[in-house]
Amino acid sequence: MRRAPTLAAAIWFALGIVMAHQWQPTIVLLIALALLTALLWPGLRGSGWASITAVAGVWIVVGLWCAQIQPTPPSQQALLSYADGLSRTVRGRVIRVRELPPQPENNDADADPTFWTEGQNDAQAHAVSIDLAVEAVEEVTPDVAWMASTSGGVRMTVIGPVPDLHCGELLEAPLRMKVPERYRDPGAWQYADYLLQQGIGAHASVKAPRVVRLGQAASPWGQSDLQCRLYAAQTWAASRMEGFVHSRANRALPGVMQLHADDAGMLNAMLFGDRTRLSHTLRIGFERTGSFHLFVVSGMHVALLAGGVFFLARRLRLGEWSVSLLTIALTTGYALLTGFGAPVQRALTMATVFLVARLLSRDRNVLNALGAASLAVLVWSPRSLFETSFQMTFLAILAIGGIAVPLGEHSFLPHARAARKIGDRWLDVGMPPHLAQLRVMLRIWGDAFQQLFGQRASRAPAALVRCSLWALELALIGVIAEMIMVLPMALYFHRATMFALPANMASIPLVAVLAPMAVITFLASLLSPWLAMAPGAGTALLLHGITSLIGGVSRIQMADLRIPGPVWWIALGVLGCWIFCCWAVRQSGRWASIAAVLLPLAAAVVLWTEPATVTPNVMEVTAIDVGQGDSILVISPTGKTMLVDAGGPTGTVKEISDATSRFDVGEEVVSPYLWSRRLRRLDVIALSHAHSDHMGGMAAVMRNFRPRELWVSIDPASAAYQSLLLEAKQLGVTVRHLHAGDGFVWGGTQIDVLAPEAGYINHGAPTNNDSLVLRVADGKASVLLEGDAEAASERAMLSFGRVQPVTLLKVGHHGSQTSSTAVFLAAAAPQDAIISVGRGNTFGHPRTEVIDRLAAAHTHLYRTDEFGLTTFLLSRDGQLREVLGAAD
Repeated sequence: MRRAPTLAAAIWFALGIVMAHQWQPTIVLLIALALLTALLWPGLRGSGWASITAVAGVWIVVGLWCAQIQPTPPSQQALLSYADGLSRTVRGRVIRVRELPPQPENNDADADPTFWTEGQNDAQAHAVSIDLAVEAVEEVTPDVAWMASTSGGVRMTVIGPVPDLHCGELLEAPLRMKVPERYRDPGAWQYADYLLQQGIGAHASVKAPRVVRLGQAASPWGQSDLQCRLYAAQTWAASRMEGFVHSRANRALPGVMQLHADDAGMLNAMLFGDRTRLSHTLRIGFERTGSFHLFVVSGMHVALLAGGVFFLARRLRLGEWSVSLLTIALTTGYALLTGFGAPVQRALTMATVFLVARLLSRDRNVLNALGAASLAVLVWSPRSLFETSFQMTFLAILAIGGIAVPLGEHSFLPHARAARKIGDRWLDVGMPPHLAQLRVMLRIWGDAFQQLFGQRASRAPAALVRCSLWALELALIGVIAEMIMVLPMALYFHRATMFALPANMASIPLVAVLAPMAVITFLASLLSPWLAMAPGAGTALLLHGITSLIGGVSRIQMADLRIPGPVWWIALGVLGCWIFCCWAVRQSGRWASIAAVLLPLAAAVVLWTEPATVTPNVMEVTAIDVGQGDSILVISPTGKTMLVDAGGPTGTVKEISDATSRFDVGEEVVSPYLWSRRLRRLDVIALSHAHSDHMGGMAAVMRNFRPRELWVSIDPASAAYQSLLLEAKQLGVTVRHLHAGDGFVWGGTQIDVLAPEAGYINHGAPTNNDSLVLRVADGKASVLLEGDAEAASERAMLSFGRVQPVTLLKVGHHGSQTSSTAVFLAAAAPQDAIISVGRGNTFGHPRTEVIDRLAAAHTHLYRTDEFGLTTFLLSRDGQLREVLGAAD
């Protein structure tokens, strides 16, 4: 309270937001009111603790109230009612235009991850993403159609060349609007929520000739038009950088000094926040080394720019107010050029309030300024408390200003300051004896150096000591920051970046030079590409050096460990430990030593291996909700784990791989569920067949969980499948080919392979009848996993007498009419059946005929489109228990 009252207020305010998020606010407000009333009398009598408690209660209630009154993003239900599969004319104003790469390689969440757009099979098709503020949608009846006024946002992918569009321009196009798929699995990232935060409720695709321009809208200049102009500025800046990359001036440089297309994508992401052309391969490398934040516009870039301007302005000996105002003005201009996204807005707000608080605070307390900045952000948007970027920015400043710097002040930083102005002997008088002695020794060493190497060498000992101690301070800041970042990295990204510290310490100084060099290149290119040659060559050399460094580190197997996030009570305990350390490092040497020991222990607790969440002594089969695809988790009675398929984008015409996918269901849906079960490694991954809706997410899952074996059936002619086998080889995963007639014991269960036959060969593209069909049995309980096997495969299984009654059936081919023949169902006689299928899919799955056959067999049917993730617990005695929505 004495040192950082605004930080205490921010923490209490945040506690109120959490309470509003977790409990009924009316009850909480009544309890808080009663407590504050009870504390009124002791507070008036002068009790310090009562006064502090009363103030804390006030801030908690204010935080709760602000969280309640903050408007939620509109659900756009009126617009979504038109996303019914019909083609409707949509009229709306342009609020954002972005050109997409010829071959989709968007790793940014702005790109639509859940469906293939019309014309996307043409890899070289020109595509433009347009966001529309909808004004009217065609209302269709059997007799008449008219344009009905409505509101909302649509993200429209236009295939083909589009003329230049202006902010606020009215467009009309026939669209078959779709609602993004929602995956009902623990931890799954929801694209629909991401779009709603941007005012987008639906998406669609259309060919360019069908888009009609109606002229400029008559609506007044408003917030959406301002946002559109900010996006346009971002796109303009990115296009100018790409223009220099393709210029004759750049191509005239030697190869190592040339900026290439991938370089332009990185620079645009780093300078302007445009991730459209950021290479997926480079992104993975930066993520594995914990340095991705260096190459995308984030709060760190805003903070670095503000810090750089602040430092240079102070070197010009401007007044404190002039320095702060100039820093705020230039940082605001840069933030607008990046598109003014939410993380940049928060970083700008925090930087502004931080600088103002610094001016108003007499002792320049970093924690007090941090509290004021955090409080300003939370008052403006209480929902920011739950966003990763805010939490990581807060923790980074807390680590540096709250722990690292005070820890250095208790140890070596006074020695670094004492090594300055070593020739001024009068400074010795005001220093403690041990620091004065250090200065005397440095002067003695300086005299010795002067005699040996000349007059200029007299200051070398002091400079060496000073530089060494400043380098030690940077190392201390890096170590403390990495130990603090362990928690958010594990919670939100499931990563333990083992080489993040050396990678960042090597990269950050280079980036500190690269960023201004790239800005100079950009500004020079606005005048002439030839003027930008020299800074462009320097930018290329720095950029290529950094990417080579990061690429080399990322290829180390231990560079990136994927881990489950800690349970809530461990995270809360670690947070409490950090708060204690903020106090302890400001106390006596003993307390500071305790803090230095607790910090690595807290990081170790976060990374500590916890036992997986499994139901003992039963076989568990979980159908993961991956939309229109398959992914089944099987856990044996002894705890062995097997994942059969890993979902992926729908479609067999265009194969998909990690090199071209911008949304990976294995990374964003399947892996988070496995981590929620505390799993760190899988024993087996089994691929039924090489269609993208079964294989698309498998490479990511294989990288994340390093299975011991990969089970496959045949090897079709598929580049994506061969890439998967190559990935398995690089990861040291044993590939095992299985065919009908194979049988073995696995994890206490008996596994029999029912299809395909040993003589079955497919040298062409993958087909459904390639499917690996497995029967897993434990005592009287059994499950039949059919993949996408169709009637021909089912007949072969029946002809060899391999189909026996089972407890649970994973229905083949998502309930298509081509599978689940009546004779096959009669032989399998399942007690329960599960169909993995996407909601509102265009294939009509599951078919009514299949549902009727299952009903006639008195089979209980479960569907992931209706129930989401569904778990079945099978006991050895044949008992079956279903758990809807989540596993035990």
